[in-house]
Amino acid sequence: MQKLDKQMHIQCVEGDVGRYVILPGDPGRCEAIAAHFDNPVHVGMNREYNIYTGTLLGEKVSVCSTGIGGPSASIAMEELVNIGADTFIRVGTCGGIDLNVRSGDVVVATGAVRYEHTSLEYAPIEYPAVPDLDITIALREASRELGYNTHTGVVQCKDAFYGQHMPQKSPVYYDLLQKWESWKRLGVKASEMESAALFVVADALHVRCGSCFHVIWNQEREAAGLDQDMTHDTSGAIKVGIEALKKIIAQDKARK
Repeated sequence: MQKLDKQMHIQCVEGDVGRYVILPGDPGRCEAIAAHFDNPVHVGMNREYNIYTGTLLGEKVSVCSTGIGGPSASIAMEELVNIGADTFIRVGTCGGIDLNVRSGDVVVATGAVRYEHTSLEYAPIEYPAVPDLDITIALREASRELGYNTHTGVVQCKDAFYGQHMPQKSPVYYDLLQKWESWKRLGVKASEMESAALFVVADALHVRCGSCFHVIWNQEREAAGLDQDMTHDTSGAIKVGIEALKKIIAQDKARK
């Protein structure tokens, strides 16, 4: 492939981003994340990729939105790695599956169900989608220290949002409902759309990645008639991601 002056989709060059990058899905969440940086600068926006760069603990850090789903998330990671990034934390949203996972809680992924297709172009299905251990521990510690109700465990990743929320209208409803029952019986914590791809792509590129999520809603609690309050306030998960990134930066400095 011809060498580009700028990366094709994120429209950035080497020097525009730090080695440490937070990856939300929503471009609109990037400004709120960048507000936690020292001296944040808006690098630019193209398609679903909104990018800010600043510093944390004296280290250059960035935030880059990925849009929805594995394909666009993998593009972001590929192009960010091309220009020097090597450590990623996804800060996203999810819907609970386990009945103990409530709206407003924080979920830290210890693995992801590869019920999507992007990761298949990086590794065979037998290869597990697991995050970096140091990042995962940092996320769990940060969430607990900040006082959030914290869950750790496997999350399910899918390609079709409405395959989860309106499976009955799909011609393959029988498969969707059967698999959903499997996730419930296996104790899967929540459902989202990017981490399986990001974990596998990170391994293929030999970089680090972890994920944490703000729980918006739990459709299984709703079905069971249990109390919950829908919340779209992602500030908690953002704080968890920022504090975890500080821990990783401090660890990296100590190793040097």
